[in-house]
Amino acid sequence: MSRRLVAFVVCGLVAGGVLRAQLATDFNPPRANCCLASTAQSLADQLQDWNQLGRYFAANEELKRQPADPKRVVFMGDSITDGWRLAEAFPGKPYVNRGISGQTTAQMLVRMYPDVIALKPAAMVILAGTNDIARNNGMQTLEMIEQNIMAMTELAQGHNIKVLFCALTPISDNPAPPQAAPGAAAPAGRGAGPGGPPRRKQSEQRPPADILKLNAWLKDYAAKTHSTYVDYYAATVDADGFFRSGYSNDGLHPNAQGYTLMAPVIAAALDQVVR
Repeated sequence: MSRRLVAFVVCGLVAGGVLRAQLATDFNPPRANCCLASTAQSLADQLQDWNQLGRYFAANEELKRQPADPKRVVFMGDSITDGWRLAEAFPGKPYVNRGISGQTTAQMLVRMYPDVIALKPAAMVILAGTNDIARNNGMQTLEMIEQNIMAMTELAQGHNIKVLFCALTPISDNPAPPQAAPGAAAPAGRGAGPGGPPRRKQSEQRPPADILKLNAWLKDYAAKTHSTYVDYYAATVDADGFFRSGYSNDGLHPNAQGYTLMAPVIAAALDQVVR
């Protein structure tokens, strides 16, 4: 890696610190890696495939060598899709998981041809936008998110692929873990238990009002484009507007029980769309 690139990354890190600089009474900086050069190289490597086209490249090539299934469905999304074991939730169904953790709608848009269209599915299930709200790849306006979803929809429908829009699930700052049976081990998950590191406040990155705004637009856009709106939000929200207690370990991602709330909702929608 060139010294110029290392200098660029280091200067960027320093500049980021200057923007937030103020005098401090205590010195408690974020933990730094041992070698800045290695950190810069890792970042440079990741930027070569910023939209992660390599994640499913081999799997796509293998799938394209097989006869196209007329009932194939591609699930496009972020970590909530990525973590869903579709083969277990929908045994015997030709459902293809193309979720990638942390991704935004802009990254998914670039993946439309290799990860969706080239696989010739009958339908695409898309669950996206929560990471845009969280600014995973920088600041986003609602219109920018909408335009990415509109572009994906037009690409899919232009190739005779039906589109199912999934409502974003709610969040919770204080998710309670599911109650284990007496003597049973506590369920594993992303959230920390007593004595562990504190859970992140999901509402700081994903304000509930923003989730509702995007969901309202998705429902309206689905009607305008003769698509299907899948209401995961209604299936997972409690009376106070948060993710139902016990169905998420970190307040964002469904746990095994959480996916059982979502599965019948999408199954019913697909039964109507893919005949």
